[in-house]
Amino acid sequence: MSDLPFVDLSVHHQPHGLSDRIAFGFTKMLRFCADTFFAKRYGHRAIVLETVAAVPGMVGATINHLKCLRRMCDDRGWIRTLMEEAENERMHLMTFIEIAKPTLFERLVILAVQWVFYVAFFALYLISARTAHRVVGYFEEEAVISYTLYLKEIDEGRSANVPAPAIARHYWKLPDDATLRDVVLVVRADEAHHRDVNHSFASELAGTEQHTTAAPYPDHAGDIRMVA
Repeated sequence: MSDLPFVDLSVHHQPHGLSDRIAFGFTKMLRFCADTFFAKRYGHRAIVLETVAAVPGMVGATINHLKCLRRMCDDRGWIRTLMEEAENERMHLMTFIEIAKPTLFERLVILAVQWVFYVAFFALYLISARTAHRVVGYFEEEAVISYTLYLKEIDEGRSANVPAPAIARHYWKLPDDATLRDVVLVVRADEAHHRDVNHSFASELAGTEQHTTAAPYPDHAGDIRMVA
């Protein structure tokens, strides 16, 4: 995997205004809860958090789809981008289910958290799409940090660098001898992409970024890769 292109892991959007501060504070509160509940059980953390992470893209795509139907206007690529984000996060979940094998309790937690988060995020998106996208941008910043720490656990031998599941090798077009470390690298790259897209959407809605057409999610048949 030496051909992995560089992706900046240090990107952070400094909060500007009340909307950004609410989004940042909410994200830090959830980060504290995740750290308290999961500690360094990164595989199990990924299962629960990726279930939640797959919600915003679907919610955003649905609301934008209905808005464009009502207004009879073009979506500028937002719907496809958000749908692909939701699908990508779902594939993260399916991958880590193969690695961490969630317990019955964790499955119950997933059911509860997903419903609560879906209703809350749907309401937030209706009230302020800008804040909703900023929340996701900050979520993804935290995801990049979490997967970087997961890599450190693997590199230092505290987490076994097991073979990559078949579903991951197929989705990311990884070689047959790919390992968990390779999977975490490409997942972290995905999260960095979601981070940049959602911060861009939030800034555009705030009027601080130039009006652009959203780029589709990168094709996994090509290479989404990054260095450690």
